[in-house]
Amino acid sequence: MKHTDLMKKFETMINTADEELAKELISDEASFFTPTAPEPLYGCEGYLSVVYWMRKGFSDVQWNIEDIIDGENKVAVLWRLTGTHDGEFMGVPATGKKIKTTVMNFYYFNESGKIINDVAAEGMIGILKPLGLCG
Repeated sequence: MKHTDLMKKFETMINTADEELAKELISDEASFFTPTAPEPLYGCEGYLSVVYWMRKGFSDVQWNIEDIIDGENKVAVLWRLTGTHDGEFMGVPATGKKIKTTVMNFYYFNESGKIINDVAAEGMIGILKPLGLCG
């Protein structure tokens, strides 16, 4: 299966928090660094914890693939992220503000075709700025 096809499944997984899809797509050895944890998170459980964290602050959060560049063992994905700040997020109580931003991520795959790493570009600024958490 091509990485672009896998990423379409990944898009479904993060928008539905589908644990079975997460197990299918993410290696148990995968490590992810996030702004929410000083240590890396591992495997599908670690990745889904980030999805759940985002949903606590933005219950309607959606990630939609805008563009994909597919490499030999990695892909670059440009995401369109939307949601409504209807829950506490990074200490900020719900504001009702809508967010709409783009986020760039690079995903790396093992020989079995599972995600082993996700490196995010500085897309968090597009979430923090509308909430008044940065200039």
